[in-house]
Amino acid sequence: MNEEWIPKTRLGKLVVEGKITSMGQALKSGLPLREVEIVDMLLPDLEDEVIDVNMVQRMTDSGRRTKFRVVVVVGNKNGYVGIGQAKDREVGMAIRKAVEKAKLNIIEVNRGCGSWECGCGTPHSLPFKVTGKCGSVRITLKPAPRGVGLAVGNVAKVVLRLAGIKDVWGFTKGETRTTINFAKAVYDALKNTAIHKAPEELKKKLNIVSGAVGT
Repeated sequence: MNEEWIPKTRLGKLVVEGKITSMGQALKSGLPLREVEIVDMLLPDLEDEVIDVNMVQRMTDSGRRTKFRVVVVVGNKNGYVGIGQAKDREVGMAIRKAVEKAKLNIIEVNRGCGSWECGCGTPHSLPFKVTGKCGSVRITLKPAPRGVGLAVGNVAKVVLRLAGIKDVWGFTKGETRTTINFAKAVYDALKNTAIHKAPEELKKKLNIVSGAVGT
């Protein structure tokens, strides 16, 4: 799939030249991620899941126009996740566009064992409490001990599972029935796992890892 790809961006050229070999390096480079092929090359095991399909109608001079709005989550279940939405007259084409957008929105997630009840030392949960918001939706995610699972709503479960989080407590406020806002709020919370800079000592104690971890 990537054999015929001729990169147009600086980041794409660095990936093809072998100077950037991981998604973590690509995201930390500070260069914009504008080519889907970069993600396909660095994260070949990416999975995608459609979490919402909506019919959108609009009146025009020529009559009523119908499009499908699709929301998709992509992730490798190992520290990387992205969300995308797109519209098209055909569901299949809308899904394809949404998947491409989700890949370009990929983020690196910090994981760890932040629950005082656990202390197993494996990166199965979150390293600390994080909050995310979108529209009226606000979600707080807290580290949970092993075996709890994903104690959150169904939309949040998909995002967290594809990010590689196995155990978490979730508390929500606002209109969580709005799928896209709920998903984006969870995505925002996961983005915030990388914002907090933890001291090395704490990183070792909570076993905080960024992005993919060898299985």
